Amino acid sequence: MSQADVTASPVNESFAELLDQSFQEMTSIEGSVVAGTVLSVEKDMILIDVGLKSEGRVPLREFGNNEEDIKINAGDVVEVYIERLEDINGHAILSREKARREESWVNLEKALEKQQRVNGVIFGRVKGGFTVDLEGATAFLPGSQVDIRPIKDLGVLMGTPQPFQILKMDRRRGNIVVSRRAVLEDSRAEARSELVANLEEGQVLQGVIKNITDYGAFVDLGGVDGLLHVTDISWKRINHPSEALQIGQSVQVKVIKFNDETQRISLGIKQLTEDPWVKVFERFPVGSKMTGIVTNITDYGSFVELEDGIEGLVHVSEMSWTKKNVHPGKIVSTSEKVEVMVLEIDVQKRRISLGIKQCVENPWENYKSNKKVGETIEGEIRNITEFGLFIGLSEDIDGLVHLSDLSWDGNGDELIKSYSKGSLIKAKILDIDIDKERISLGIKQLTEDVTATEIGNIRKGITVTCTISNIIDNGLEVNVGENLKGFIKKSDLSRERADQKTDRYGVGDKIDAAVINIDKKTRKISLSIKAKEIEEEKKAMAEYGSSDSGASLGDILGAALAKKDTSSS
Repeated sequence: MSQADVTASPVNESFAELLDQSFQEMTSIEGSVVAGTVLSVEKDMILIDVGLKSEGRVPLREFGNNEEDIKINAGDVVEVYIERLEDINGHAILSREKARREESWVNLEKALEKQQRVNGVIFGRVKGGFTVDLEGATAFLPGSQVDIRPIKDLGVLMGTPQPFQILKMDRRRGNIVVSRRAVLEDSRAEARSELVANLEEGQVLQGVIKNITDYGAFVDLGGVDGLLHVTDISWKRINHPSEALQIGQSVQVKVIKFNDETQRISLGIKQLTEDPWVKVFERFPVGSKMTGIVTNITDYGSFVELEDGIEGLVHVSEMSWTKKNVHPGKIVSTSEKVEVMVLEIDVQKRRISLGIKQCVENPWENYKSNKKVGETIEGEIRNITEFGLFIGLSEDIDGLVHLSDLSWDGNGDELIKSYSKGSLIKAKILDIDIDKERISLGIKQLTEDVTATEIGNIRKGITVTCTISNIIDNGLEVNVGENLKGFIKKSDLSRERADQKTDRYGVGDKIDAAVINIDKKTRKISLSIKAKEIEEEKKAMAEYGSSDSGASLGDILGAALAKKDTSSS
């Protein structure tokens, strides 16, 4: 038989096919999971028979991290993953971990297909999220998928079995992405539907502070959020919700209002307790004195808390008897305990007007009871202003000397410059006004007003002798008597225009002039030489005749002057 005949023999062809098929079957078993029987348990290895020509070895650690918890004995059947049929020593290379992982992948793919939740344990942190053990398969949990809201302490979630939703899987790359948030949102939606269906106004619920804003706080009621407005947190004044609440805090709230159409829920905490304003008149009678705590200070006053939920305003005008135009913050300070008097209560507006100054003696009344109008006092000049001098009358009270009361005749704006702060001065009490909290003083009233006496003796139309004190372009300044000031306009110097010249006169000259006006307010009189001459002419004409009789005006005046000289001699 030739070599060609042997090669072509049907028997040989069948053997080759069987050998090739057997080789292919053995090769295809690599990378698969098979059942094996435990032959023996050694110190750190387990010997397993998987039906191959040689047994395989699996590290003991692949059956558990703690040797005491590993329960495996000879004869037990376990599933293992065949990595290679044999190594250089002829042993099959097996893996229990990969077998579990393959089994998990199959179960996870089924769960993803059916959109079922899977259980897992968060066991590590990685960039952007966490690693999760899904019964052998490792999955990635993004940070954004951990919870519905940010969690400060993730330690409580580590190592705790909990459900996850598979978002996507890539077996070729070995990637699994899961979400814990999706599970919570589903549960939240179910709870929300149930909660909303049973929600009623007046219902008391337990919730968790989810977010805090300037105007209130959002409370998670377990699937649905409600707004707790800042005015409904407490009966007492709260400037910002963070003063009473913090994110993550568990609170009991009452449903104040629920809009079924908009799904808006208004909540309140203070409504769980009695309104302190119900019996406010009984607890805080008008006129009573009590102690409170300053809670807030503004430009117009300070707020004082009398008890929880009851706060009153002490207006700046009711803070002190004597400190005027002073910011309330310079009289009281926040958290200070103060005594106040209840002045007025407005229940509808929930306002109580309080006073601090009413709790101490009124210094103005006290001063009036000890001093009388007309008395002369002596005090220190505490302040100098553009309108007068403030003189200290007591530790807290000042009296005012107005510019107009500095002197009978002098210019107040000029006279005030001669006074200095801190110097002692005498003054007379002119008025004590308790309602306006004002005491008026006068310095000029310490002396007699001789000018007023002199001006009272002068009548309009009379002729007086005056002395020129100053010559100016438009007239003459003169002194009438010892204290009166007068003025003669240039046009009043003479009847004749040619004689209306100021240079005809000199300082110190004495002249006669008629009084044409008296100004008691400025304490000055207006004089006229021309008016005097006209008046004299009228008298002469009346006494000696008129120009119709044939006599000239010069003759008449000459006769009048001659008679005057004769009578005077």
